[in-house]
Amino acid sequence: MTSFDLLVVGDANPDVVVGPLRGPLEFGQREQLVEHAGLVLGGSAAIMACGAARLGLRVAFAGRVGDDPAGAFVREELARRGVDVGFLVTDPVRPTALTTVVTTGDGDRAILTAQGCLTATGPEDVPRELIRASRHVHAASFFLMPRLARALAAVFVLARENGATTSLDTNDDPAGRWDAELLHPVMKFTDFLLPNAAEAAAMSGRGDLLTAAAVLAGRGPTVVVKDGADGALAHTGTRTVRVPAMTVDAVDTIGAGDSFDAGFVAATLRGLGLRSALEVAAACGSLSTRAHGGTAAQPTWDEALAAARAAPEAGAGPTSGTDAPDTAEPPAVPRTPRTSDTRSRS
Repeated sequence: MTSFDLLVVGDANPDVVVGPLRGPLEFGQREQLVEHAGLVLGGSAAIMACGAARLGLRVAFAGRVGDDPAGAFVREELARRGVDVGFLVTDPVRPTALTTVVTTGDGDRAILTAQGCLTATGPEDVPRELIRASRHVHAASFFLMPRLARALAAVFVLARENGATTSLDTNDDPAGRWDAELLHPVMKFTDFLLPNAAEAAAMSGRGDLLTAAAVLAGRGPTVVVKDGADGALAHTGTRTVRVPAMTVDAVDTIGAGDSFDAGFVAATLRGLGLRSALEVAAACGSLSTRAHGGTAAQPTWDEALAAARAAPEAGAGPTSGTDAPDTAEPPAVPRTPRTSDTRSRS
């Protein structure tokens, strides 16, 4: 079995991205014209996996696609970006999930998703031997895969028992319930929770960002919150760190949060401290917005590190509490020779 730096568990689907829409979406068979349309790789987990591979990590993906052209597209795009898809399951009955994204001129977007085979994704799609072979396990789109969500705590427990760290980006809950009975057991075994500000507020029931992060950190994980133009915040339960956002000429913000996640995990696995990992993550999220789609502009490790170091206010955000100093120069990610026995799950 090949050893991996990162196992990503979750959603992978094509995104049909159209926009920007210069007014409200009109029904009544009205045809509205937009400047851009594209077919790109989507799914929070898939975009994160590609970002991490671009940053130099050995990445495996566990999830499910349909036996259809959309599933073939997903498999090919992940593999082309360096993600191991040997354990990506092909569902013989249900179609691949599909998302349509309608963007606006002010950076907002509407997201329409047909879940397809995501509802069938379960713990059997995450082989125990693959968990044992990974240094870190990341899960995304928690509420889109209810079968997997109910078993995710057990996946994370196994990862931790084998010395791996864990992270979770729940993404939005389309039902708006933010089911605490489903989520709280997973958070006990989550090292890093990676919500955006709106998700942190919904999960914690607190509108103030710092309070929301503190409440969530009290449930077990280090909480790392993406706060758009206001940068990012991390709360360990005893220490709070803020970093500013980078200034870029954004073309498309789709997937920026997932690229942020990739940067944070990659930096942490390379040995950086919390502030430096936040700065690299912010750089990855910002740089990913330079082109349409979630993966086209994801940076390399050298690009992300240079951008983080060049940020005018890097390292200047307020910190409270105490922690070990950040690593000035990150060690290289250890490389384990690949073997030829990675089993196909398709």
